[in-house]
Amino acid sequence: MVDGGACGALGAGDPLVGRDGDLRLIRERLRLGAGGGALLLAGEAGVGKSAVLDALAGSARADGAQVLRAAGVEFEADCSYSGLHQILFPVLGALEHLDAALRNALRVALGFDSGSPPEQLLVSNAVLRLLQTVAGGEPLLIVVDDLPWVDDASTAVLLFVARRVSGLGIGFVAAARSGESHPHERSGLPAYDLPPLDDESAARLLGSRFPGLARGARRRLLAEAGGNPLALLELPPALRPASADSPAALPLSRQLETLFGSRVTALPAPSRHLLLLAALEGTGDLGVLQAAARRAGTGCGLDHLAPVERDRLVHVEEGGQQLRFRHPLIRSAVVGHALSGERRAAHAALAHVLVDQPERRAWHLGEATLEPDEEVAALLEHAAGLTLRRGDAAGAMRTLIRAASLSPEGPNRSRRLAEAAYLGAESTGALSSARRLLDDARQAAPEGEASLHSATASALLLLNGDGDVAAAHRLLSGAIASAAGEHRYRAGDKALVDALHVLAVICFFGACPDLWQSYYEVVDRLTPDPPAILTVLGRTFSDPARTGAAAHGQLDALTAFLARDADPVQITRVGTGALYLDRLGEVREAAWQVVRNGREGGPARRYLSALIHLCLDDYLTGGWDEALDLADEGLRACEEHGYRAFAWYFLYIRSIVLGARGHTDESLATAESIIGWASRHGAPCAAHYAHHAAAVAALSRGDFALSYEHAAAVTPAGTLASHVPHALWVAAHLVEAGVRSDRRKEAAEHVRAMRDAGIAAVSSRHAMLVEASAAQCTDDHQEALRLFALALATPGGDRWRFDHARVRLAYGERMRRARATTGSRTQLRAALATFEDLGARPWAERAENELRATGWSRPRPEAPNAHGLTAQKLEIAHLAASGLTNKQIAARMFLSHRTVGAHLYQIYEKLGITSRTMLRDALDGVRAEA
Repeated sequence: MVDGGACGALGAGDPLVGRDGDLRLIRERLRLGAGGGALLLAGEAGVGKSAVLDALAGSARADGAQVLRAAGVEFEADCSYSGLHQILFPVLGALEHLDAALRNALRVALGFDSGSPPEQLLVSNAVLRLLQTVAGGEPLLIVVDDLPWVDDASTAVLLFVARRVSGLGIGFVAAARSGESHPHERSGLPAYDLPPLDDESAARLLGSRFPGLARGARRRLLAEAGGNPLALLELPPALRPASADSPAALPLSRQLETLFGSRVTALPAPSRHLLLLAALEGTGDLGVLQAAARRAGTGCGLDHLAPVERDRLVHVEEGGQQLRFRHPLIRSAVVGHALSGERRAAHAALAHVLVDQPERRAWHLGEATLEPDEEVAALLEHAAGLTLRRGDAAGAMRTLIRAASLSPEGPNRSRRLAEAAYLGAESTGALSSARRLLDDARQAAPEGEASLHSATASALLLLNGDGDVAAAHRLLSGAIASAAGEHRYRAGDKALVDALHVLAVICFFGACPDLWQSYYEVVDRLTPDPPAILTVLGRTFSDPARTGAAAHGQLDALTAFLARDADPVQITRVGTGALYLDRLGEVREAAWQVVRNGREGGPARRYLSALIHLCLDDYLTGGWDEALDLADEGLRACEEHGYRAFAWYFLYIRSIVLGARGHTDESLATAESIIGWASRHGAPCAAHYAHHAAAVAALSRGDFALSYEHAAAVTPAGTLASHVPHALWVAAHLVEAGVRSDRRKEAAEHVRAMRDAGIAAVSSRHAMLVEASAAQCTDDHQEALRLFALALATPGGDRWRFDHARVRLAYGERMRRARATTGSRTQLRAALATFEDLGARPWAERAENELRATGWSRPRPEAPNAHGLTAQKLEIAHLAASGLTNKQIAARMFLSHRTVGAHLYQIYEKLGITSRTMLRDALDGVRAEA
């Protein structure tokens, strides 16, 4: 075998020329016998990537490793998971060894079963687990040629696997042409650029293959080929003697395609027809090719493979069941030199054979059809549905566009374009494409007729563009109303349910009872029963202060179901329902799945929603560093995918965390920018979030009048504004700012409103804050202390770290004024520790000032001992060695359990140990040194 895609090989057992060093380096990186690894092999056309892959596969088999292979096929790039099918087809029997959830997800993705569309992350994990099972602890090599032509869904899964093979005994190597823009460029995998052959190796290769070549021609070829092995092997037969001194006229890849084309056109007609079928079929299945050849009626059959094999354009794998092109350029040349009628006839023959593969059959029929054909368009639309159910929204969108292009003018064409636009706007992040598709859909629709998907996509684009909330609401609510007229709405109508979810987002943005009325009316009319998530959203996302607590039961069932449902749409919708019940922690693991999927190229809108939910939960529970990191990630994703209407969520997170940490100028400036955007778009909900952040920033710097002003901009004192969800989140701030700015009457009225609304039933956070707010409003010291103690006794109240510490601070301040100095110090020290852990500097300073007023002073920092342990760390180490848990140590030392955990991590590092069980002996060593 020689380099250059194995074209012009000397013999089956011959080694590659000039590639010993490259192969050695690649094998070292793949570490097949020592844990495994991954590598992307890049190089120019014809440099020998395919030959190197063949050599790697051959040597791996010789060493006893299993090898699974696939090759990207340009003409199957839109067929979801076709590349994955190539890889896994030889080992599908091992599916039975997987857990049911993983097995079912993979069977649905590969098209063997129907079912809910599996999340790409679940499919990826299923493939990784299957490969581990197949490997069984022995070396396994995955080889992928021409990666840029592997379908997007398979590429995402394969790159996911590649990033995780290290340590599993699995090697992954894929080849791609240099300079091609493709997701693999952002994969983070190590890459190796396969260089051209050096001068000596190039001369040796040319001499071994063409020993009689004239000296002048040899010099000309070596100079022109530039070490490209394929050029060295393929150009000499085409070189006329007179051309030895002629200048090069074409780029190398064009020259090679021209050479391959001349070899293809020189074949007998039946062989060319068979080769065209193989190029368009993609998988190389000889059974399919034989049946398609009979159907094509061109007189070709498998016996016409002989001239093609003799010319070394293809070779048949061991076992005689699969044909492989020796280089991707050969496949391109075959298709490029075929007449358009020949290509359509080949597609039609393949479609006739692939009756049991509806997606591939529909795609081939689409390529075989020139004029509008409703039957073919309907088959493509059905195939798009299958693709979407496998979780590939982008592939479904492309197939719907093709279906629309073959639809006769009229409502079906308009509907298919609108559905493609909806997928672009709602799932894939292809907003610019969605706009163009919607324009086409409107032109194709009869006058006055529009589908629900068209209206839903239009509303999303309007909301995200220069339009306002009111316009988006009018458009979508009107379309929903006209969809059924006076009839009851069907709960099973997916387009209607999708539209209602978008309508809920629009109503939320508008924060107005009148907007929500249309949503309530339609959900009430759904038959036989509305989906539970729509009912939950109607209670928790609209007016949670009054109706949210009633949704806990239904939300219990929805969150329990998430453990079995990996659909990112359902995950983010349930997360939205959980938001104002303070139950985002229950969907956190599922939200992370969606985020990881989004980072791998999954649906952009769902990715953003999951990031928002994680940010909000992080803020409430004290994970502020992560909240800022995820907010920055969210802002980048909004910019990258064009979802400008959702950027304010992430700006809000930045504003509120920075404000609580004392960066008040930046916080307030960010809040003002959100308020400006909200005003221009008629989105008061965004302004409410910004006012909340500004209220926290103003409290942090002690500007209580400004804090009160911002809180009252969300909801006036004495009431919880109707259908203003964030009225819940500013209630305690309004009370504290009111008390401290001589508005005690207004603050007390607001506490009564909080109690009358029953917000204590919404969550433990609100139950705690209601009692703490009441405590701040009373002049009776004993009653205040009773209410503060009641607040801190709320089960689960300590989960909300910042709010809990603020209650402790207020409690400690009140105890000091009641001359309960010892108890005051206990509360204030606990609050101080939490504020310092959060980085909430102004609040920590306030707690420390109160502590000083009790006569406490901060101990001087202890000098570290020989191991670098301060007295505090040494005390933590001794308590941990005695068997106390982190929480028990935290309670004894007035620290948070997270702070204790962080200290223990540092202690282990300094003592050179890895666990609690090693602490006792390590501490004996510290005492001995002392």
